[in-house]
Amino acid sequence: MAVVSQAANLLEKAIGHTGDAVTEQNMTNPDRDREQYADPSGEKMKALVWMGKNDVQVVETYKPKIIEDRDVILKITGSTICGSDLHLYHGAVIELQKGDILGHEFCGKVDSVGPSVKNLKPGDRVVASFQIACGECMYCQKKLSSQCERTNSNKVENIMYGGRTAGMFGYSHFTGGFAGGQAEYARVPYGDVNLLKLPDDIPDEKGLYLSDVLSTSWNCVVDTGVKEGDVVAIWGAGPIGQMCAEMSFIRGAKRVIVIDGGPAAWRLDLVKSKTPKVETLNFTDLPKGTTVTSKLKEMEHGGPDVALECAAGEYAKSWTHQLEMLTGAETDTSEILNEMITSVKNYGRCGITGVYVGFTNHFNIGSIMERGIRFIGNGQAPVHLYWEELLKMLQDGSLNAGIMLSHRVDISEMDTLYQKFDARADNIQKVFVQTRFSDPPAPGTPELTSWK
Repeated sequence: MAVVSQAANLLEKAIGHTGDAVTEQNMTNPDRDREQYADPSGEKMKALVWMGKNDVQVVETYKPKIIEDRDVILKITGSTICGSDLHLYHGAVIELQKGDILGHEFCGKVDSVGPSVKNLKPGDRVVASFQIACGECMYCQKKLSSQCERTNSNKVENIMYGGRTAGMFGYSHFTGGFAGGQAEYARVPYGDVNLLKLPDDIPDEKGLYLSDVLSTSWNCVVDTGVKEGDVVAIWGAGPIGQMCAEMSFIRGAKRVIVIDGGPAAWRLDLVKSKTPKVETLNFTDLPKGTTVTSKLKEMEHGGPDVALECAAGEYAKSWTHQLEMLTGAETDTSEILNEMITSVKNYGRCGITGVYVGFTNHFNIGSIMERGIRFIGNGQAPVHLYWEELLKMLQDGSLNAGIMLSHRVDISEMDTLYQKFDARADNIQKVFVQTRFSDPPAPGTPELTSWK
């Protein structure tokens, strides 16, 4: 994949961008052009940068400055690591460059605003959406912010997908090339659109997760159509899978079965401890001759009504898929997708939220057609469509984001956090990453963990 990523970088340079973005592209670290992008004060900040496959480092770089009229500069008070960050860490997402600042989930306090920003002022507490929306295009008018037409001019993505997503923070030049929020400061383009004020009764340890994980989980459940009485199976017991389980019950599901195994099997016990109604299936404990599909059909006549993919396409099990991914014959394995397709009832629904970046082989299209399976790409979650509703749910207590929060870490140790999180070590589920601007831990949230 590293070779593919570098080839994609060269291709992008050769064919150029589409030229229709309305915000600066490929500004992934102010240090790349200090005169144009760095704050004139010369203030430095800590930031987590990608340096190569399985290599991230905490470095000192320059505080960003306002470069466009609707920019907002944030003092970051909280960020986190996401399962999709591991795809960057592994080099599975194309068009990464050394020195890119990572991180797409963050909250903070407004440091400064551009002259056209009228709804925010310095000191306001806000959370950022992981996508960058213009607020005006066809998709933004429908609050489908993840598909904004005007913030990502990457031509390679357009060729691969037949269209583009919005620009995204800290997620390679494939999505526009924007510096991320695993840092002490971040520049937010169209800050008047892409920041949501946090009320006093919502601490950062809750509000932060409106940025991605809560919106992504809710989108997965709602978009796949989980309804009253459904039996739901979820592949992956990480934070997204855990919150999808909780949210499926909120939507009226009768049963929820969460599937995981291998080094991550401990997460099944964690999810069960937080949501006792959940049933679990450890695929590494299945006897010889028993598959995930056969076990699910044993647990529920005909299989579940709904299958939700909350893992991702880079984790191949079989030698066939490992070899094909290694040689570039495919970018993603179809193994989980095929398990989902064969597991659900006829006319069942499969929702795909785990990251898939390109092409796959050995996909069971026949079962989809013959059995009427609804195969739904949930897309990058349109955060703006949901985050106000989810904020109200956090306020009234109907949604508890705290069930996934396991650790608090300082940004200075974020490189170690990537290693631990990748290894599924230390029972790390969801993390709150503090900076020098963070408030003390909110009551009932984890104290600081240090590996020094």
